[in-house]
Amino acid sequence: MGMLPESLVRMSQRFRNKYYLKKPIRPFIPEKLAQPAKSVDVKSAWRGLDLLISDIMSRFAVATGSCIEFGVEFGYSTVAFSNYFDEVVGIDLFVGDINTLDRGDHFRTTQARLSAFPNIELHKTSYQDWIASDDRQYDLAHVDIVHTYRDTFMCGLWAAQHSTCTLFHDTESFVDVRNAVIDVARSTGKEVFNYPHHYGLGIVVG
Repeated sequence: MGMLPESLVRMSQRFRNKYYLKKPIRPFIPEKLAQPAKSVDVKSAWRGLDLLISDIMSRFAVATGSCIEFGVEFGYSTVAFSNYFDEVVGIDLFVGDINTLDRGDHFRTTQARLSAFPNIELHKTSYQDWIASDDRQYDLAHVDIVHTYRDTFMCGLWAAQHSTCTLFHDTESFVDVRNAVIDVARSTGKEVFNYPHHYGLGIVVG
C-alpha cells in the first residue's frame, strides 16, 4: 500500500489532536531557567525551550560530550545545544515536511548560517538512513521530526537506546508525538517527563 496523501495525513492528525485524550505524563518543573550565551535569530517554535537545557542537564546528570538532533530545520535548537556540548550532530533532509509551511531545500542557507559554530556538524539525510548505520552513544538526543506516531517512535526508540537523555518536541501540539514518547519510555524502561509549554517537550531518561 502506498503512502497516504499529505492532506489526508494532516486531516487525521487534526482529528486525533482534537478528539483523542492526552495520556498523562509526569510534569517537568524546572528549578532554574538560563539563557544560552549564543543563539541565532531565526523563527522557531523551539524558542523558550532553550532556557531549560542547562537545568535538564544538571537534573539528569547529562554529560557535555555529544548531542545528536533529528530535525534541525533552520538551526535554532541546534545552536542552543551547541552552547552545552562539545559536538552537535544535526540530521535533516532540510526540505520541510507535511506540517511545515516553508518548503524547498534550505540546506545550504542553514549550513552557512551555522558555519560560525565549529562544533556543529550537519548531515543532509533521513533519520532512517542515519540510524541504520550509526552505533554511537550520545549524551543527549533531540527528536523533532515529522509528527506522526510511527516516525517519532522509530526515531525516538533509536535515540533513547543511544543516549542518556532524549528530548521530544511537540508533545502538547501533537497527540501522536505524546503517545510515541510514552511508548518509547515504556519500551526502554526509562522515565518520562513532560514540560507543557512552547508546544511541549518530552524528556525520556534513565
